[in-house]
Amino acid sequence: MIRKQVDNVHQALEGVKDGMTIMLGGFGLSGIPENSIAELVKLNVKNLTCISNNAGVDDFGLGLLLQKKQIDKMISSYVGENAEFERQMLSGELEVELTPQGTLAEKCRAAQAGIPAFFTPAGYGTEIAEGKETRGFDGKMYVMEEAYKADFAIVKAWKGDEAGNLIFKGTARNFNPNMCGAAKITVAEVEELLPAGELDPNEIHIPGILVSRIFQGEKFEKRIEQRTVRESK
Repeated sequence: MIRKQVDNVHQALEGVKDGMTIMLGGFGLSGIPENSIAELVKLNVKNLTCISNNAGVDDFGLGLLLQKKQIDKMISSYVGENAEFERQMLSGELEVELTPQGTLAEKCRAAQAGIPAFFTPAGYGTEIAEGKETRGFDGKMYVMEEAYKADFAIVKAWKGDEAGNLIFKGTARNFNPNMCGAAKITVAEVEELLPAGELDPNEIHIPGILVSRIFQGEKFEKRIEQRTVRESK
């Protein structure tokens, strides 16, 4: 059996350097790799290009990296919850590449599958398509999008085993599965880490072949970005 388990987050992120491109799973604050983001802050790596659905909030998630100006370029589909992100973008301190959400997910999945590019109708006739190849299929125009190229993909799962097999829970099953295996090195932090063979094979969402390193995280805050509940009657 190939053992993917490492002892801690420090070992999991060994090799992260300035100037790298890093994918980070999560949607808003749901299912983000909290321990790994905190470690990136401690490592003080700079000039990063980060691929993530959004940039967290000012004091949590990728917002922590923005506070220290560790990110040079952000590739996202939604950026509306982070005031510091807005300030850096408008001042020109931060390069931003806005990508339709489905396209962002597919660019990750294509990298995971080893597909170099694909055609999508999203963005045709807009700024998204500028400088990209377009082609018609059955009377409809499409834009060619290239798969992402990343050094690290960092994801968060509910359960995993020492062979790297992963199970995601609830809405944390967002961009995390698509990013597994979509970079040179995939790091998974999990809430519960089990011996190989302890997970039900029928419940596994991502096989260990797509994971390079796995470790058990700790002290997950699991913040809610915007708590919305029904009014009491």
